[in-house]
Amino acid sequence: MKLQFKVQQYQTEAVDAVVEVFDGQPFADGVRYRIDPGEQTASPLVSIPGIDAQADAGLRNTEIALTSPQLLANVHAVQRARGLELSKDLKDPVKNSAAPINLDIEMETGTGKTYVYTKTIMELHKRYGWSKYIVVVPSIAIREGVKKSFDITAEHFQQLYGTKPRTFVYNSSRLHELERFSSDSGVQVMIINIQAFNATGKDARRIYEVLDDFQSRKPIDVIAANRPILIIDEPQKIEGDAKKPSKSLEALARFNALFAVRYSATHKIQRTKVHRLDAVDAYNQKLVKKIAVRGITVKHLAGSTAYLYVDGLEIGKGADFPKARVELEVQTAQGIKRQVKRLSQGMNLHAISGGIEAYKGLFVTDVDANRDIIELSNGHIIGAGEVTQDVTDDAKRRIQIREVIRAHLDKERELFADGVKALSLFFIDEVAKYRDYEREDTLGEYARWFEEEYERVLADYLGQLDLDEAAERYRQHVEAIPVRATHEGYFSIDKKTGRSVDPTVKKTGETAGQSDDVNAYDLILKDKERLLSFEEPVRFIWSHSALREGWDNPNVFVMGMLKKSDNTTTRRQEIGRGLRLSVDQHGERMDNPVTVHDINELTVVTDESYTEFVTALQKEIVESLSARPRKASVDYFAGKQFKTADGSTRVLDKAIAKALYNHLIRSNYIDDDGLVTQEYKDARAAGTLAAPTAEALKPVIDFVWPLVDALYLDLPKPIDGRKRKKIPFNEANFEKREFQELWRRINHRAVYQVEFDSVELIANCIRTLDKSLNVTVMQYVVEAGKQVVGLEVEQLEAGTGFKLSETKVEQSAVSAGSNVKYDLLGEIAQNTQLTRRTCAAILTGIRPDTFAKFKQNPEQFITEAAKLINEQKATAIIEHLTYDPLEDRYDSSIFTENQTAQDLSEASGKLKKSVYDYVVTDSQVERDFVERLDVSDEVVVYTKLPRGFFIPTPVGDYNPDWAIAFRDDTTKIKHVYFVAETKGSMSTLQLKGVEEAKIECARKFFASLNGKAGNKAVRYDVVDSYDSLLQLVGVQ
Repeated sequence: MKLQFKVQQYQTEAVDAVVEVFDGQPFADGVRYRIDPGEQTASPLVSIPGIDAQADAGLRNTEIALTSPQLLANVHAVQRARGLELSKDLKDPVKNSAAPINLDIEMETGTGKTYVYTKTIMELHKRYGWSKYIVVVPSIAIREGVKKSFDITAEHFQQLYGTKPRTFVYNSSRLHELERFSSDSGVQVMIINIQAFNATGKDARRIYEVLDDFQSRKPIDVIAANRPILIIDEPQKIEGDAKKPSKSLEALARFNALFAVRYSATHKIQRTKVHRLDAVDAYNQKLVKKIAVRGITVKHLAGSTAYLYVDGLEIGKGADFPKARVELEVQTAQGIKRQVKRLSQGMNLHAISGGIEAYKGLFVTDVDANRDIIELSNGHIIGAGEVTQDVTDDAKRRIQIREVIRAHLDKERELFADGVKALSLFFIDEVAKYRDYEREDTLGEYARWFEEEYERVLADYLGQLDLDEAAERYRQHVEAIPVRATHEGYFSIDKKTGRSVDPTVKKTGETAGQSDDVNAYDLILKDKERLLSFEEPVRFIWSHSALREGWDNPNVFVMGMLKKSDNTTTRRQEIGRGLRLSVDQHGERMDNPVTVHDINELTVVTDESYTEFVTALQKEIVESLSARPRKASVDYFAGKQFKTADGSTRVLDKAIAKALYNHLIRSNYIDDDGLVTQEYKDARAAGTLAAPTAEALKPVIDFVWPLVDALYLDLPKPIDGRKRKKIPFNEANFEKREFQELWRRINHRAVYQVEFDSVELIANCIRTLDKSLNVTVMQYVVEAGKQVVGLEVEQLEAGTGFKLSETKVEQSAVSAGSNVKYDLLGEIAQNTQLTRRTCAAILTGIRPDTFAKFKQNPEQFITEAAKLINEQKATAIIEHLTYDPLEDRYDSSIFTENQTAQDLSEASGKLKKSVYDYVVTDSQVERDFVERLDVSDEVVVYTKLPRGFFIPTPVGDYNPDWAIAFRDDTTKIKHVYFVAETKGSMSTLQLKGVEEAKIECARKFFASLNGKAGNKAVRYDVVDSYDSLLQLVGVQ
């Protein structure tokens, strides 16, 4: 199995943030120079005509041609486009800077930092010709992961750029790699960990020493001569902080870098930030997994000694549901044992326990699946995850192991039909707990408990499965895997004995609590793809917590922390190992916006209570977030950029900024301190925001709300993993003739096509290019200097043999890089996915003065022109869209298969007319809608459409909300079939651009179905209440 990669907009934006800082830099293939050959090769210091010095020719990065004011202007343009605070200058706040220019990219763990900086390297090479890069990482674990990432993305970048980076890991015993790094053309990347150049060991010092085996040269000098670009991964683990910078930061300056780009989720030293994608952004944009937590809470019951642990609650078909899985003490022939029993209302705990005195007189009086609690006859209430007595560490660990297994089976069953293999990861802090070499089976205590609990939980789980084909396929799959084959340990290996051992762990520094065991990381990375295949039986992985940095497997869905908490690892670091979005059996990411957070949910099983873990995690997230504006003001809004309906970018002027600020005050959307109120948040969520009175504000109000949203933190709160339950399917309602007819009518897959009116598109593009295309005029600096009198050898070596006497800035009407040949048509056609003929018509139609801008700055002309053409293309797409329904249909199993478990606290009571017994709603509008649907005499049957049913659109797949079959006796038409989308407001102003586009596409989709059927078979519309639905249907 091979991981697949694709171009994603959020990653492209992070790449562009760096590339656009250097807009106006001319393309150059690099500067040829003579590599210092060392002492063993005698050659003249001056190149002599006729003597071929090609063998010693190095190729270093070209110097930055832009002036400081130009660079700062570019930085400001990038920052404005991303809503970031504008930098006052480009100075480094730290005295010992790693490079003259230092850019920060903030990216949340799991969003693909390594991919982004690899693509940034390729794009900088393509646009400006820079080819020498050094990736600096804080640890051996990250170094091995980065190298693996470069290897597996090489083919992807070869397809995108026609070339791929040549990478190697710096090793002081393989210095010939540095010769190739210096002399070879193409993209050259050296990966180095800080220990290789900033440690006291003999190997680390070699980089600064004159080496006999390197022709009496210093490796650092050979590297520095290339003017490399530094990519610093996790700089906060390398550089210390602004008050106390580390020695590593000083050492970085020795590389003589052109500039440095730093990538991290948590920057300690704030420099020139050009992009931000933090924990809140990543979660809200659905770029990482959602988090669920299963905790354990000790709840002492006054006056009771009965041991009870509520494992979880279940709903299902039958009068005895809901049920609670409860662990209690049971009298057996072998003595008192703790066993898990299923309890329903009215059960006698004394009888179930086999007569143990502590349970005498205790009955279950209530099992409430919505609140996730059970109530006992003595008035005590116990919630899921609560235990009534103090439990030993061993007992807690056993409960955690059982919880991981149960959470794993729930997720695995859910994803099996999607072709996604679920993995669970246990972190322990002592290998002997898993591997005991004194025993014949080598199983440690935790491994034995795992096998016992796995067989017990699996038998119980399979006994509860439905008797259908899909369930049977899953049953056969898991029953074919022997328990001993389904778990495996990944640890450090003792070279003498070949046995698993505890790794050596760093005690201090930024990598405290981690191991430097290369072999252990190699094993983990080697098996990364293999573990994702169903053919590989291992589903439960055990590893030492010190090796956590090596784990980056996208299909980890459950994590069990079977270790004592320490100060070296935060909860955020622990869950960071499982945040990456999962992949299926073809290596494709499961990132469809319709289903991404249904599929991608990471369950963390901890020995803390749910509340303790979540509170601590959210505190860590808040602390990690960079400073964001919190207060609304005219100054905050003025100058901010926003996107309009046609995709173009506008800047908010001061007058409109003032009107917006006044509107927020009048509507009580901000308080006296300028902070966003709850009233705004509620109205925003419900889609009922007040319309402005100021005429200037009315046309833009819908597009500037995101500027207000940015002022408050909508922190992602992990859900309680025990609250989620699979909702029973009401087969009788599904089989009703009315529902089957409705399903037959809407159950069509479809393809769409867009037939552009080329003439119209060309005319719009010409008009937009003439009006909005701007490029930077190239400038270059001319520096004059004279050789100093009394030149010394040391001055030549230090590069101070000439003294600068004059500098002058010149403007160029022709780009300094204009000797490079450009395929203008080809580049624009590729970037816009239009034909060369259409692109030619656009370019020949623009004014001569617009086309003349190409000579001023070819690279920027191509980029900006393609961007403007794409904006016009996007506007035209919806207008010219047509659907062609296919005979291919969805299988009815989408109503039962792949349906994710839901939190019933967000559901109403049990429903009578729905295809599902419960419906979980995400707004008050939906809640009221469901309640009215279920009691309405006009409604025969309805359903919330399953996530597997969607309509393809150019702006992403769309999953409508409801399908409803009405009885309509008044008009003598037997039935009315309706597909509805519930929104808090039906005003197009209140709907987001993408949502509005999807709804427009859905109208066209259902119109095409009706056209095929020859009648108005199915109605589709947006409603904000049940009453508005009745008016549309005409049933009153």
